Amino acid sequence: MSNRSEDEWRAVLTPQQFAVLRQKGTEPPGSGEYTSTFDAGVYGCGACGAPLYKSSTKFNAHCGWPAFYEALPGAVRRIEDRSLGMDRVEIVCSKCASHLGHVFRGEGFATPTDERHCVNSISLKLAKE
Repeated sequence: MSNRSEDEWRAVLTPQQFAVLRQKGTEPPGSGEYTSTFDAGVYGCGACGAPLYKSSTKFNAHCGWPAFYEALPGAVRRIEDRSLGMDRVEIVCSKCASHLGHVFRGEGFATPTDERHCVNSISLKLAKE
């Protein structure tokens, strides 16, 4: 896990990145760079660059944010999230603990895992193949 302080993160991230990645914010639906992108490559953490998702696991969930059905092994950590009066599962980068989004199960998408990792675009950086 990264040993950067919040002040150090604030110095290296844009205000928008800091609000989402470090303060658990959410970008407006449909506004993110990767919402409709299906280029081949690996999506890494927008804060530390750690690899998180293969582009082959991305699918169009029509939810307004990039959706993946599974992360790379050990890349994300799941945390129970009872904020906003809901029971959800937050996902954070395993390397630096930056907020990525949430995981939803049982929504009926035709994916191998029946999961939707709903990830903020600003929490990602695509390394194209």
